[in-house]
Amino acid sequence: MRIIGVTGTNSAGKEEVANYLKRLGFTHYSMSGFIAEEVKRHRLPDNRPNRIKVGNDLRAQFGADYIVRTLYARAEKSGADSVIESLRALSEVRAIQAHGGFVLGVDAPVVLRYARARARGGVKDDVTLAEFIAQEQSEMNPDDPTKQDLLGALALADAVVQNDNTLPVLHARVLKVLQKSRA
Repeated sequence: MRIIGVTGTNSAGKEEVANYLKRLGFTHYSMSGFIAEEVKRHRLPDNRPNRIKVGNDLRAQFGADYIVRTLYARAEKSGADSVIESLRALSEVRAIQAHGGFVLGVDAPVVLRYARARARGGVKDDVTLAEFIAQEQSEMNPDDPTKQDLLGALALADAVVQNDNTLPVLHARVLKVLQKSRA
């Protein structure tokens, strides 16, 4: 059994990496999905600020690695190769690594990430480039372990792939990292 955590900047392709791993037989656990369930349970509008607030509140109340611990336990219980997508805090990356998991980071240039977000067309993606950059900057909190720190999490990844080309190129880069990580 192998557990891989995926981290990275906003709209870099974390979900695409997780989807590719699913095609390779991995079971997918989504941190964002877990938080979205909590937002819904609290009867809040499902938007980026509420997801960030609820995620940060869960980390503050139950521990900085609460969300990833919960999903990691589910993955272990399944006994299957698993991917936990969208690690956003240092404690989340460290928790995966402390349990023997591998963390894969994904990144891309900000203008390309913004274009992808706009093309996705979700409610949380209807922003200007300046707003996109400001949102991402607000998710850099290196002094508070209960909050997101996207660049810090990316820096702790065991390997980072650039998603600045086509999907087949991204998939080949991910596969190469997976093969190396088994060596």
